[in-house]
Amino acid sequence: MTEPDSTFDSAPEWLGGIAEQLGTRLAHLSLPRTRPPMNAPTLVAVGHGSRDPRARAALSRLLDRVRELRPGLDVRLAHIELNAPLLDDTLAGLAAEGRDAVLVPLLFAPGHHVTHDLPAAVAAAPGLRARVAAPLGAHPLLVEALADRLTQAGWSPEDGTSRATGVVLASAGSRDPRSGAEIRRIAALLGERLGGVPVLPAYASAAAPTVPEAVRALAAGGRHRIAVASCFTAPGLFATRAAAHAPWIAAAPLGAHPALARLVLHRYDRALAGRETGRETTRTTTRTRELAAI
Repeated sequence: MTEPDSTFDSAPEWLGGIAEQLGTRLAHLSLPRTRPPMNAPTLVAVGHGSRDPRARAALSRLLDRVRELRPGLDVRLAHIELNAPLLDDTLAGLAAEGRDAVLVPLLFAPGHHVTHDLPAAVAAAPGLRARVAAPLGAHPLLVEALADRLTQAGWSPEDGTSRATGVVLASAGSRDPRSGAEIRRIAALLGERLGGVPVLPAYASAAAPTVPEAVRALAAGGRHRIAVASCFTAPGLFATRAAAHAPWIAAAPLGAHPALARLVLHRYDRALAGRETGRETTRTTTRTRELAAI
C-alpha cells in the first residue's frame, strides 16, 4: 500500500490532496470532441427562469460550452417560467419536428420542478419521446466548479486548514427532503475538496437554515472568516441575496464554468444510456401521462 506523501500532516490532508487533484483533472481534461450519432436526441437544458437579465445570458454561454464539447449535438435552452423560450413551447416545437429529447435540469437536487414540472411538461407535448435526466447533483465536477469560483473570489489553500475559516453553501431550497439530503452531500464533498473546512448548507427559501443563520452558526463555533459558495447556475435574486450576507468573500454563480458544461453532458449521456433515474415517454399521449404520474 502506498504511504501518504510526507508533505501532508495527516491522512485527511492526504485524502483531501488526492480529491483536489482528481477534481482539477476532471474539470480541465481535454475530452475528445466526438460528433453525436445521427438523430441523437436534442439536449434540452432546463433552467428555472429569472427576472435578472444576466441569467439568460449566463445560461446561453454555458450551453455554448456544451456545444463546443459535443459538436453537432442539438442543444436548446428552455425555462420553467419567467423567461423565453418556455419549456412547453420548446417541447411543442421538438414534437412538431419529430425529434426526441433528453431534458437536463439545470438544478442541483430533486424537488418539485424535477419530479413534477418537467414530467408534466413532457406529458403535455403529444407525440414527443423524451427522458428527464437526473439533476446536476453531488458530483466531482460540480464540486470542482464550486471550489474554483471560491478561489476566484479570494479563497486560498491556506484557508482550507485555518481554524478561523468556514463556508456557507447557498442554494435555492426546497420542501422536498431529498433535495436537502442532496445539498448536504454537495456540502460535505466541497468541505473535503477544500481541505476539511466546515461547509454548512443554507437556503434562500423553503428550507432552513437561511444564509444568515448558517453564518451565525459558524461564527458561534469560532469561524469568523466565512465565505459564501454560490450553488446557483446563474445570477438572480437568490444568488444576489445570498452573496450580500457574506461576512468575507462571496463566490459568483457557476455560470459557464467548464466543469459545469461537462456535467451537463454527463447527465445527458447517463440518461440516454438509461443509467440514471429519469422518465421516458412513448409516442402516445396516454403513455406519456401515465409515466408523468409516477
